[in-house]
Order: sequence, then structure tokens, then C-alpha cells
Amino acid sequence: MTPRDPGSESAGAPPRPRRDASRRGRRTGSPSARTDDRRRTFPALEPLPRSGAASSWWGNAWVEALEETALDPARLARGRAYAGRGQVDAITVTPGRVTAYVHGTRPRPYRTEIRLRTLSDEDWDDFLDAAAARPDHIAALLDKDVPHALVDTARLLPEAGDLIPDCSCPDDGYPCKHAAALCYQTARLLDEDPFVLFLMRGRGEREILADLAHRNATRSAAERTATAPLPTIPAHEALAPRRLPVLPPPFPAPAHPGRPPAYPHAAAAPDPLALDLLATEAAARAHALLATGADPVAELTVWQDAVRLAAAHPGSGLTASTRALYRDLAGATGRTPTDLARAVAAWRQGGMAALDVLEESWDPPAGPFDRARPALTAADFPDFRPWRNHLSTRSLQLRFGRDGLWYGYESDAGREDWWPRGTPDADPVGALTALIGG
Repeated sequence: MTPRDPGSESAGAPPRPRRDASRRGRRTGSPSARTDDRRRTFPALEPLPRSGAASSWWGNAWVEALEETALDPARLARGRAYAGRGQVDAITVTPGRVTAYVHGTRPRPYRTEIRLRTLSDEDWDDFLDAAAARPDHIAALLDKDVPHALVDTARLLPEAGDLIPDCSCPDDGYPCKHAAALCYQTARLLDEDPFVLFLMRGRGEREILADLAHRNATRSAAERTATAPLPTIPAHEALAPRRLPVLPPPFPAPAHPGRPPAYPHAAAAPDPLALDLLATEAAARAHALLATGADPVAELTVWQDAVRLAAAHPGSGLTASTRALYRDLAGATGRTPTDLARAVAAWRQGGMAALDVLEESWDPPAGPFDRARPALTAADFPDFRPWRNHLSTRSLQLRFGRDGLWYGYESDAGREDWWPRGTPDADPVGALTALIGG
């Protein structure tokens, strides 16, 4: 045989076309086929992408161990090209050995393998003890991740010189291009499942997980045993009759509700006026509940509570801050700021009863309402016209409430835009006098 450069197999000869995937599938069996936990066969991978052979840090460590061992960078480049053309067939992994057939320029593929040492039982004990000691390490392994701290306990990752290539080709390079191609594709297996690396080092996935479960259970049992027993008391003592001490008297309620702190204005913070208002309201309600045992706001509807809040704040919607308050309260209740301002005027006139008079028209029974017109006429106010519980002129109005009081209203002549005014009175003439005099 004519001597030749063992690294020149692909020089001048066209690469062997990639074999049909179905033929490789018949040769290697199903993707999930495995003889036992210590033998795994993976179907031929897709061609090596240009982005590289590995993306995980442990896959890159495998590639670095190969490249630091190589005596001829040119063979590595040709091996990467073989992997890039998908010329590596199914890969079988067993303890200490990675095997595959790699296609070259000849019709028959070459049997190629990478050997590396397996870990001793002592190394595996160190690794498994370190993994079982920390739940996050176990979770990482179950998530197909390898913590750096675990790798350092047993030298799992190969170093320069750990990978020993062997191939049936006549190339005596170290490694030959077929072994290099196998190494590059193996790094991609490690990316997807680090348990492939553990199998190379001597233990299968089910064996490792079973051992971890056993060690974790043993450690948990030992920790429970080491825990000091809880103090106990005999049952007859616990159930013996006893008299509880008398509770101390409650602290007296403060004379006034507390004041909230000052809230600074900040761009991303809530409105300080709204915070101050809500904190003040909460303090007042808590004080009333503590002092009387009743919540004065509990029975109010959302609208009634919004009116009460607005009425409690000075300004009547005239300042910028109260305009914003009225706008927000009205928007939250589906009303307009004008509706809220009118309701606030009624609330300040006579509370809930006055708000009911504003919002409800009703037919009063015979009695005080029927006597009101003669009384007004006798007082020289003869022009009031009745409608339900209202007595009205063009600009003045009296409304009779269910509480038996008369409430004054005022409007611009002819507009029917009535606003609460004056002080409620059981006498319609007194209520009208307060309205006119106010």
C-alpha cells in the first residue's frame, strides 16, 4: 500500500453523502431503545450547526478537553466538518466508552470510539453525598442542570488527556477526524442530558436517582432523630380543671381619633390628599367603633359614602385638590361632579335625611303637608304650587321629608335647577324664612 498522509482522507475525494435517516433508524433501533440503565443508544443527530458543538458549560468543557488534547488542529477542523455534514451515525454510550460509526470517503463507515476513565466507588460516594446534602442540587439534576459545586467533588468533567480516541480508519492522528467528529456530536448529547456524562463515568440515571432518594431519606431520618424532643405534659395535668385568671380591664378609648401622618407628594405615589382623606376616615370610624360599638358608615351605600366623604372635606370642589377629589369620587360612582356637588349641599343641609329628600319624590299623606299652603298664604307667601312632596314658586321650593321636616331649595327663575339651601324646620314658614334670610 502506498504510504499517505493519514490526515488527507478527504483531500481530493468527495465526502460520502449523508445516509437516509430511515436506513439509520433501521440500523440503530428506536430513539428510546436501551438495553439497560448502563447502555443508551441515541439516533444520529442532525448536522452540527455553525453556532458550535455545545451550549452548556459542561458540554463546552468536553469540547475543550478534546481540543487541548489534539496534536493536529487541522484534523479537528475536518472532524468538525464531518459533524457539520451529519456523517456520524447513532451514538452508543456505556460506562467509560462512547461508540459510533462515522462515514468517511470509503463505502464502509469506520467504527469509532472515545474512552475515558470511570469513577471509583469512593468518588461516586463523594458526589452523591454532596448532591443529597442540598435540595437545590437535587432539583438542578432533575432539571437536567449540573451545579459547578457538584462537578468539583468528583472530577466528573474530562480534562486534557482524559479522552482516549480509537478508530478503525488507517489515520493514526490523535485524534483522527472521525473521532473528532464523534466528540463534537457527543457534546450536543451532553447539552441535552448531563446524565449521559454520568453514564460515561460509570453510573446510569435510574441508579443515580435511586441512590439520591435513599441518601436523602436517610439524611432526613437522621436529622429528625437528632432533633431534641419537644417538651411534654401528662394528659391528666393538661385536662385537670383550672380557673383562668380574670382579664384586665380594657384601656379607655381616646377622647379623639388620631391624626394620620403627612404624606409627601411624589410622581409615582398615590395622591397625598386621597391618602390623607382615607386615613382620617379610617381613624374616625375606628374611634367610633371603639367608643360606641357601632360603625356609623357600615349601612351607607357606595354613593352615600362618597357624598359623605366629599361633604367632610372643606372647599366644596372649588380648589384644585377638591376638584380632583370630586372628579374621582363622581367617576367611581357613575355620577357627574355636579351631581356630587348638589348631593354634598344636601348632606351639609341635613345629613342622610336631606340626601333622601334630594333624591326621592313621594306622595305624603294628608296632614302637615296639606296645612302648609294655608300657613304660607297667611304669612303672605301665596304663590307656592304643590307637586307630590314639593311646594314651589319660580325660584323657591320647599320639600317635605319623611322625617316631618321642611327643606328649602333655590333655583334661578324658570331653570328648574334646584339646590338645597337653608336649615330644615318642622314649620314651612320657618324653613322659608331661613331660606330667604340665608
